[in-house]
Amino acid sequence: MASSLQLLHAFDTLLQPERFKDYGPNGLQVEGRVQVRRIVSGVTASLALIDAAIEADADALFVHHGLFWRGQDGRVTGWMKQRLARLLAHDINLYAYHLPLDAHPELGNNAQLARVLGLQASARFGDQDLGWLGAPADGAPLADTGALAARIEQALGRPVLRVDGASGPISRVAWCTGGAQGYFEAAIAAGAQAFVTGEISEPQAHYARECGVSFLACGHHATERYGAPAVAAHVASQLGLDHQFIDIPNPA
Repeated sequence: MASSLQLLHAFDTLLQPERFKDYGPNGLQVEGRVQVRRIVSGVTASLALIDAAIEADADALFVHHGLFWRGQDGRVTGWMKQRLARLLAHDINLYAYHLPLDAHPELGNNAQLARVLGLQASARFGDQDLGWLGAPADGAPLADTGALAARIEQALGRPVLRVDGASGPISRVAWCTGGAQGYFEAAIAAGAQAFVTGEISEPQAHYARECGVSFLACGHHATERYGAPAVAAHVASQLGLDHQFIDIPNPA
């Protein structure tokens, strides 16, 4: 058992949120009971995940996407009221880390996606160094963009939306989990032959074709479901707590 403040200190020490300029508050977003025995981790603090955490008898919930974001309506109505009401009624602590969870060099979303896809990072790029650049971990180039897409689909269990750039073998892959389509131009400048992220917007299809760099949109949720359980499991082990990852399916 540990206190909620001990848990916050462990997360902050590991993820160093003070290093990042983020879109919302990192750390303890909703205060619950003082003593914590069991952590549930998940991607997003949705009502479904909160209810699953209640069912799992969690004292704390650790997520990548919390409740509060810069510029949102501050009124506690509708879906916000429902989520907060559940957390407060069951005295559950909510911890949320956004960019710090993406960036952690071993346990973060980018590092864990690389592990799942068999990639090895060699450099960082883009705003706050959140983009990663590397190659297949076994050193063997992939035959083409189709081979990379097939590897991703097998690993993530979902289809990939793909826009091919130049044909031929792929040995330099860039990636950034979630909604990182805005990093595509920086990935091109960094020398990538293919860019892997969660989402695509209209301009990226044109950039891929005109610059000869393939773009693979693999799902925001699908690319970001590995960091939260890795971090929560690590901290739970440190503090002698129970941990359970609960994945709430999301097609986006």
